[in-house]
Amino acid sequence: MKSAVIFDCEFLCLEGSQRRFWCAAIDPDPVIAQVGATRIALEDGYEIIDTFRAYVTPLDRHGRRYGLDAFFIQLTDISEEDIDREGQTLAEALGAFDRFAHGARCWSWGKDELNMLAISCYVAGVIPPIPAARFDNAVKLVLAAGMPVEDIGRTPSNKLVEYFGVAHPPLRGHDALDDALSVTYAVQHLLRTGKLSADVFDRL
Repeated sequence: MKSAVIFDCEFLCLEGSQRRFWCAAIDPDPVIAQVGATRIALEDGYEIIDTFRAYVTPLDRHGRRYGLDAFFIQLTDISEEDIDREGQTLAEALGAFDRFAHGARCWSWGKDELNMLAISCYVAGVIPPIPAARFDNAVKLVLAAGMPVEDIGRTPSNKLVEYFGVAHPPLRGHDALDDALSVTYAVQHLLRTGKLSADVFDRL
């Protein structure tokens, strides 16, 4: 069955890291700690086929484990215990993600692959296992469906489902899987209502 993957990542930060572009002396490298994804069918009702969540043990460029800042823990609800219990190496998590994707193109709200692959792999000294051509920006999908550029700029991934008024199970913002689900439910709604055509996934 033809499908697409929609994913999201949570990467390390301190309070204010984003506005400092992660460049202050106190800021950790923005390596990933969690990946979440869905695989959605692009035919026959556009059902969600499967979901994926992986925790990554975040290491600095010298191979030392980062401690999670209290701000990051509160923001994401990812704890040191989660990492202790379920954390994988970056290579293991990316391998699992690639197997989950089954060769489908992977879409994120923005360009999360730059943190998942370009930054995280560089810091870890890992050769990226998934080529850049396998990734794309889900913003293109909602643009094709007619969402105004001005609205896109002020709508984060975890608010996209509310923007389109889609009924959904409870979601927690800044959880990688839940943020991926927010985008997925919105895209699913656009496909089911005919505002977005499945062939757009191949044309963009």
